[in-house]
Amino acid sequence: EFDVKKAAATTALSFAVAFGANAATVKLGADGGGLAFVPSTVTIKKGESVTWVNNAAYPHNVVFDEDAVPAGINADKLSHEDLLNGPGDSVSTKFDTPGTYEYYCEPHQGAGMQGKVVVE
Repeated sequence: EFDVKKAAATTALSFAVAFGANAATVKLGADGGGLAFVPSTVTIKKGESVTWVNNAAYPHNVVFDEDAVPAGINADKLSHEDLLNGPGDSVSTKFDTPGTYEYYCEPHQGAGMQGKVVVE
């Protein structure tokens, strides 16, 4: 006998497992055009990823500060220095080491466009 509820739960679980790796999405540029990462801080679990999506006031990029990542982490390998020029352009980074990772947008660093990923 086919149990619809059980099948739905199993399907939902495999979907969550398959797509659960992307734990957070951050907008590049506020809806009103402000130079900001929205949200500016995201908290994820070890092994999960963050995706940054161009939203407004681009071009943007995502550069991790070598002095503001956990010890032994290569900030350059986490960074996406190429500029995202188009609407909806996106990049993702997977985080395997717990700690706090601070990053900024190179073109808008002077305007205070910075963010933080906290990995538990």
